[in-house]
Amino acid sequence: QPVEATDDAFWDQFWADTATSVQDVFALVPAAEIRAVREESPSNLATLCYKAVEKLVQGAESGCHTEKERQIILNCCRLLTRILPYIFEDPDWRGFFWSTVPGAGRGGGDEDDENARPLAESLLLAVADLLFCPDFTVQSHRRSTVDTAEDIHSIDSCEYIWEAGVGFAHSPQPNYIHDLNRTELLKLLLTCFSEAMYLPPSSDSSNTNPWVQFFCSTENRHALPLFTSLLNVVCAYDPVGYGIPYNHLLFSDYREPLVEEAAQVLIVTLDYDSSTSSSPTVDGTTTGTAMDDVDPPGPDNLFVNYLSRIHREEDFQFILKGVARLLSNPLVQTYLPNSAKKIQFHQELLVLFWKLCDFNKKFLFFVLKSSDVLDILVPILYFLNDARADQSRVGLMHIGVFILLLLSGERNFGVRLNKPYSVRVPMDIPVFTGTHADLLIIVFHKIITSGHQRLQPLFDCLLTIVVNVSPYLKSLSMVAANKLLHLLEAFSTTWFLFSAVQNHHLVFFLLEVFNNIIQYQFDGNSNLVYAVIRKRNVFHQLANLPTDSQSIQKGLQRRKKTPEPISRTNSQDGVSMEGSRPAAPAEPGTLKTSLVATPGIDKLTEKSQVSEDGTMRSLEPESSQPSPEGNPPSAVSDGEPWSGEASHPGRDRRRLSSASSSGQWTPTPDWVMSWKSKLPLQTIMRLLQVLVPQVEKICIDKGLTDESEILKFLQHGTLVGLLPVPHPILIRKYQANSGTAMWFRTYMWGVIYLRNVDPPIWYDTDVKLFEIQRV
Repeated sequence: QPVEATDDAFWDQFWADTATSVQDVFALVPAAEIRAVREESPSNLATLCYKAVEKLVQGAESGCHTEKERQIILNCCRLLTRILPYIFEDPDWRGFFWSTVPGAGRGGGDEDDENARPLAESLLLAVADLLFCPDFTVQSHRRSTVDTAEDIHSIDSCEYIWEAGVGFAHSPQPNYIHDLNRTELLKLLLTCFSEAMYLPPSSDSSNTNPWVQFFCSTENRHALPLFTSLLNVVCAYDPVGYGIPYNHLLFSDYREPLVEEAAQVLIVTLDYDSSTSSSPTVDGTTTGTAMDDVDPPGPDNLFVNYLSRIHREEDFQFILKGVARLLSNPLVQTYLPNSAKKIQFHQELLVLFWKLCDFNKKFLFFVLKSSDVLDILVPILYFLNDARADQSRVGLMHIGVFILLLLSGERNFGVRLNKPYSVRVPMDIPVFTGTHADLLIIVFHKIITSGHQRLQPLFDCLLTIVVNVSPYLKSLSMVAANKLLHLLEAFSTTWFLFSAVQNHHLVFFLLEVFNNIIQYQFDGNSNLVYAVIRKRNVFHQLANLPTDSQSIQKGLQRRKKTPEPISRTNSQDGVSMEGSRPAAPAEPGTLKTSLVATPGIDKLTEKSQVSEDGTMRSLEPESSQPSPEGNPPSAVSDGEPWSGEASHPGRDRRRLSSASSSGQWTPTPDWVMSWKSKLPLQTIMRLLQVLVPQVEKICIDKGLTDESEILKFLQHGTLVGLLPVPHPILIRKYQANSGTAMWFRTYMWGVIYLRNVDPPIWYDTDVKLFEIQRV
């Protein structure tokens, strides 16, 4: 039966207990009971929530100076963390925290109800205050202990930032009690923000999360110090333990749970769709004069705003070094096992790095300015290679590829890839000697030929990245050159070309890679030229691809005999690197969360042309042009609707490819002709025409069977004046769009859901943003 709100003795028993942990609260308050109270005595649940928030507000007011007060605060925190998901899962309750509680006005009279805050706002402001509460979550600055407790409302929380780094030089003395208390408060904050998990994914990604919106607004006077604290705590974290190997085995690490929680809160507060933002740019500059105070520069979300306005070189250096150190942590494990504590939050770090590059263009340019970008690239390639066979890590594969796509839109990235690769991280790939570009191509080849089926939507992205960097690659190794040709061979078989409506794009991408290297980097690339000559029949077959119905049918028949998606037989995979373990599939029963579909490559990117002086200019979207003849590949991606595509224009092309097996779409001679005529083969055919007779002559004259002589000849050869006029370089740059914004939201919350198992905050509640599946 309902209990009066004034019955303090009854309500106090929920938080007065001294020795509890968050795990205890979860054990003592089972899900079934919360749901029963919600259905059968809603007024009691409402009072419990209200009372718990009231305790937090009182603690924030008083500055919780006694041990007993602190204990009450923590217990209320744990209780709310336990209950909130059950409030969110019931649509009837969802508005509860945004209503004001009758009689909650300070004076108790009716007139105060008008300006009473909604419960959610009181809760968020109290948590923000408590995160900067001297002797509870931050070091007190007062020396004497005699009755000069700091008034929590007069302190300037910017002096209490948790860690040195961006905008703050002083590193406070570590205090593990403060770390534990901050972690509990951040857990509650993350739970407040998790209302997003209970709404189904919508195409309208601009619907903002009211909890995040309020917390990151000017209403929160701690927004700046808290943003800075979270960012600095994450980027300053060193899991090795003060640089001493094996140190983590001696000392327990109270920082790590705080760092994880901080990273999760940070990425959730930065969930913002930049493609719909009204501000013209997201790097902190807006058009308009300094006098226009009407529209504040940048988004209303202060966290996004602050992130986009970081600009000091030393701040960028601190962030980049920190993220690179943490991302490389699992790699350090492989050559000095157990020397450092293995961190598990690399997915959150990748989302954070993505947000930094997406919202702060100055940071992106800083990353690409030096070869430090390779310290981000190598861990990403390591994760991609390691997760390629694991169904439960599809999301990790996508975000790794998205980051590389974003970086590859900048010329500097391609240039940096020429740095020799000497770090020998054990990876399950063939041994090679070469550059970071070779590493990237070899890993991509491995993903395409030995990843699982669910990765097929990423092939376009992977090859777009290779196209974007190809004009800048000075010298590919023989291993990488062979891998590129093996991909062309696999993608140009007739059954692959004819079995889905967009498969031929992959051939166009690869031809564009070869053209870029031959036209712009011929001199250093004798390995690739030699590989092209050896595999010349692949190019001749493409040029002579049959287009009559009978041959098309025959090509499709062949598929039934070759069930393998891509033959691995003729890829000369050498021995894998020493100490590496093969990429393993997920353990049966592993939990994973579903993801929304990602936009096709034509929606993800926009084309830019590189001018003589290296500047880029954006090209018109090609739908507005008449179908352009002989244009580089993507001219066929969007311009003309093909048979089969015309009937469902808005439909995602991915679905068509899977539907093709059920016979909805069939290739026609006209369709094959429409793209075959645009295959950009002129440059390669000319190269073969000039070089093949010369190479054959050398072999006959010298009776050669040895590659090195031919390579020597190719190194000194030149095609100046013999090739067609070089085509302009086309770069496909990532462009912000609401499709990816929604993808990031589902991915990020899925990661947070699965990573919070102790206590299992959201487990077994009715989430709607994604499905929980077992592998």
